[in-house]
Order: sequence, then structure tokens, then C-alpha cells
Amino acid sequence: MVLETTEMTLNTTELLAIPLLPLLGALVVGLFGWAIKDTLSHWITCVCVILSALLSIDVFIQVLDGAEFYGNFWTWMAAGDFVVQIGMMIDPLTAIMMMTVTVVSACVHIYTIGYMHGDAGYPRFFAYISAFTFSMLVLVMGNSFFTLFFGWEAVGLFSYLLIGFWYKKDSANVAAMKAFIVNRVGDFGFAIGILAVWYYFGTVDYREVFAAVPALVESASSMSFLGWEIDTITFICLALFVGAMGKSGQVPLHIWLPDSMEGPTPISALIHAATMVTAGVFMVARLSPMFEFSEVALAVVIIVGAVTAFMCATIGLVQNDIKRVIAYSTCSQLGYMFVACGVSAYSAGIFHLMTHAYFKALLFLAAGSVIHAVMNNQDIRKMGKLRKFMPITYATMLLAALALSGVPPFAGFWSKDLIIESAMLREMGWVSEFAYYALLSGVFMTAFYTFRMFFLTFHNSDRVPVETKSHLHESPKVITIPLVILAVGAVVSGIWGVFMLDITNAEIVQGFFRDSIFVMDEHNPLITLALHGSHAWYHFAFTAPFWLAIGGIGLAYAMYFRETKMPAKIAATFPAIYTFLLNKWYWDEMYDRFIVRPTRRLGAFFWKTGDLGMIDQGMIHGGVVNTVKNGAALLRNIQSGMIYHYAYAMVIGVFGLLTYLLLNA
Repeated sequence: MVLETTEMTLNTTELLAIPLLPLLGALVVGLFGWAIKDTLSHWITCVCVILSALLSIDVFIQVLDGAEFYGNFWTWMAAGDFVVQIGMMIDPLTAIMMMTVTVVSACVHIYTIGYMHGDAGYPRFFAYISAFTFSMLVLVMGNSFFTLFFGWEAVGLFSYLLIGFWYKKDSANVAAMKAFIVNRVGDFGFAIGILAVWYYFGTVDYREVFAAVPALVESASSMSFLGWEIDTITFICLALFVGAMGKSGQVPLHIWLPDSMEGPTPISALIHAATMVTAGVFMVARLSPMFEFSEVALAVVIIVGAVTAFMCATIGLVQNDIKRVIAYSTCSQLGYMFVACGVSAYSAGIFHLMTHAYFKALLFLAAGSVIHAVMNNQDIRKMGKLRKFMPITYATMLLAALALSGVPPFAGFWSKDLIIESAMLREMGWVSEFAYYALLSGVFMTAFYTFRMFFLTFHNSDRVPVETKSHLHESPKVITIPLVILAVGAVVSGIWGVFMLDITNAEIVQGFFRDSIFVMDEHNPLITLALHGSHAWYHFAFTAPFWLAIGGIGLAYAMYFRETKMPAKIAATFPAIYTFLLNKWYWDEMYDRFIVRPTRRLGAFFWKTGDLGMIDQGMIHGGVVNTVKNGAALLRNIQSGMIYHYAYAMVIGVFGLLTYLLLNA
């Protein structure tokens, strides 16, 4: 029952069906998968997600025509003045996220039929990815911080289950625990931010909070934190952004994301492309009416994003696991999206989120097709000349690589370069300048490591082990069809966004996003960008990113196609740099030395001194426990079971009581 609604121009049944269909598929297969055939399991979940995708596309079309929805369906909890309602907020930002999530998820579901065929946990995997899709839809469709938090934690839960899906592998269990623990660190800050929202605004409803932000800022509200006086809105935004850093794999909470590769390839594609890791970018864009009032928070978002974009690109240069190369690319590209949000080009960040979802999902699924063909080998040094065996995988991965590298007219060119231009035009002193050059260098490195992976996999010399060659073949249609669908997105989504959706309109209120994103005029770099005319052709002809991308591809061609001995010579010439990058800037080692080991030593200290010393052998066990034990033994001795003993004890007791009363009369 709808309790209160506004702008009810969309069908509520259709809106509710979009998240509930994947949930229904997950529940049916999760509860009864043991009793039904594998084919029925994938049919149920795939049909539910495909229907959800079709409904999302229909809603997106209606939103394009101006339809919106904001309303509550029921009250979940009421405690005094604190009331939590379950509702939805459907606007252009939500609609583009819904469509991206469901379309990519539908492709992954279909792909999974071929990739996971014969796996012992086949129904369980489909139940998990359907529930994962439901969680992300709740996150993006909700109209309050509560629904945001519910979806936020649910995607964390199912990512843990999916990363550790092959639970008999120790490495999978370790990766799942790492993801879970690191995200708990981020979610702690996220929860504090939501509690602060409720404390200062008295509500968790988006519209009520956004409407009250200007008054809070005008009142110059501040708070003390760790001895510092900090603006309240800045504290709230930074606390919420800590959650985004964890969920979206930003420095220093990025370490879990590359290790998530231990899960099956389909979930790697889903996590990295359209669901969990994009949640942080969506959250910052959704909360633009809050972040726009804090220059400090925006600067922090820029710095974190720029550092992540640069650092993870350098690590990707030398990785040899095909999935880890793509994983570090995800961290880097997410950095681009956060820089876009930090320079107030939120629409550019969401635009890149959308295009990135298609070509990154395509890269992962194409990598999975390769891994499937070479009998689960993921080392690109043991591949080579696979092009003639896998023509469809080869062609689609080439399109994804060109899109990621930012070569026109593919999707990444239109969205990524727009972010770089926005960073160049946003005047925030050294912060924006640092971001601009970090992103520029990232363009060159991205093109290089992407085509390094491509050339080593499909060209170069034949390094495939002899025992694997007999297994080489193109993947079945159930795998290649999703690749072709995503390849279309990798090619046309950028052009579609710029020319059909007008997604980069400088005046956002009149553009695609309308009032779903708030930007102050003095912050908006797209207004300045509009003075240059069409950003695409201006960038194509006169600016650096295009030529840096071409240079990166050219260098990869020279080193891994023409002069194949050059990489080994360079690594031998600069061994310290090569080792530093190969060991991922020693982040894992730093965490192990300064956090993990001290924590273990502290735990061992409390175990030995507290549990063993004080409880088992010390004061508690030796004192209290032994006293009770000895006292019980003494009392047990007087329980003889003889009636005359108990009668004698009663007489003595009565005599003693009477004596006491007489003496004190």
C-alpha cells in the first residue's frame, strides 16, 4: 500500500517488479535449487533478470519523456520521532543506473550458463548473482539513506559470498575475508555519516535532507572532531565518502578489489562493471546537493581519485594475471569517476560509469572466454597467438580495449576525456592541476597495459602449453552472444550519451540529468567547456589525451609485438622500479606489518595474559572457581540423605534462632 506519493507518473507495479523479479529468482533457486535441475535454475533466474532489464529500459524511456516518481510504500520502523519508510526515487540518475545494472547483469547471467556449466554449486551461483542484482537495484532506487544503507550492506554481503564461492580454495576464502573486513572499515565511516545526517537533520529522507542543507550551511554549524573544529556538512560528506572509498576500491582501501578475482569470472565482471564498485560513485553523485557545499570534501574526493587513478595504472603495467590487469584498470577508472565528481562534473562521472560498465564487463567476460579455452590458466605469459582459435573473443576484446584506451569513436573516448577536460577547467588550485596531470598520465598507461595484455594474449609468440593446445577453441554461443551484445555497448554508448541523451549539456537543469544532480554555477566546469564547442572534436584534434592513448598503444605494439625482448631488458635495467610495481607498491606488506601483525600480537597478548593467565590459571580460575568448587564439595558432604540428620539440623537451627531472639529481646 502506498502511504504517500508525489509525482506519481510511473506505474508503481512496474517499479516494484524491477527489483523484486531478481529477488524472486534468487529465492526460488536458492531455496529449491537442490531439488530442481540445473537447466531450470538458470532459466528461472535468467528470465527474471531479463524481464527486470526490459522493464528498466521501459522506465528509462518514460523518464526521457519527463516522467518521475517519488514516494513511500510502507513504514518499516517507527521509534518516537524516528520513522523509516521504504520508498523509491526514480529520476534520470536512477533510471540510467537501473538500466546499466540490469542490462549488464542480464548479459552476465546468460554468460554464466556456459561458463559455470558442470560446477557443483551451479544453482547456488545463480541465486547469489540474482540476489546481488536485487541489492544493487535497492541501493540505486531508494529514496532515503536507509534504503541506500540496506542496499549498500547487501551488495557487500553477496560480494563476500561470491568472491568466496569456491570455498574449498584457501585463496578464495582469504580474498572474501579481505573484502569483507576492508569494507567494514569503510562502512564504519559510512554508518557514522548516516547517523550524523539523522542527528542534524532529523530525517533520512533524501529530499528533506537536501532541502535543509543550505540552512545548515548558512548557520555555520560546526563540530569538534579529534581536537579539530570542522564544518558539520564537511564532516558528514567526508564520513560518507569513507564508505565510498571502501566500496569503490579507492586508496587506501583498494586492496580488496584486485583480490576479488578469486571468484568466478562472471562475478568479477558484475562486481567491477555495474554493481558494487560503482555504488560509491553513484552515492557521491546522488548526494551532490550536500557535497557541493563543502570545498574541502570535494578536494578530498579529487585527491583520492587522482592518486588511485595514477597508482593503480602503474601497477597494471606489469601484472601478468589477465584478470588482475583488468581489476587494477577498474580501480584506476573509478578514480577518474571520483575526480569527475570532485570537480563537480557529476554528469561526466556517471556518463563514464555507464560506458565503463559495458566495456569493462566485456573485457572481463572476454578474459573468461580465454581462460575457459586455455583450461583455467590466467597467466598471459603462457598465452599467445589465440586469435586464430578465438575470432569472436578476439574481435570483441579488441573493441573493449580500444574503448578503455579512449580511442575515438569508442565509448571511453567520449566519457573519459570529458573528465580530463573538466579537471583542466575547474579552478581549484594545485588540487585540480594535480588531478589533471595524474589523469593524463593514466591515459598513456591505460592504453599501454591494455594492449600489452591484448598482444600477449592474442598475438606475440605461441607460449601455450602443449597439453592445452588440443583444448583451444572458440567459446560456445551462450558465451559469445553476451560478448557481442556488450561490444555494441562498448562501441555506441558514448556516441549515444553525447548526441542522443545530451548527457554533457553544460546547463544540467535543462540537460539529461535535469535536477537529479545539483551543481553550483561557479563550480560547473561543463559551462566553461561549452565555450570550446563540441568537446569531442576539440579534444580529438588539439589536445593531449588522444595522442597519449595512441602513444601507449604504439609502445605496447613495439614492445610486445615487434621487439618482444625489450620488456625483459627494461625490467633488468630498472629492477627496483619493476619489483616495486610488481609488488603493488607494497600495500599488502604495509598493512601486514603495521596493522595485521600488531593486531595479532595484541590478540595473542590478551589470550595469554587474560584467557590463559587470568581465567584458566590465574585469579578467576584459581581463586573464584576453586573457592566455589571447594565450597560446593564441603556442602556436598553434609548432604547425607539421612532424615534424622536433617531433623537434627533443623532442631539445632531452631534452637540457635530462639537463643538469638532471647538475647536481643
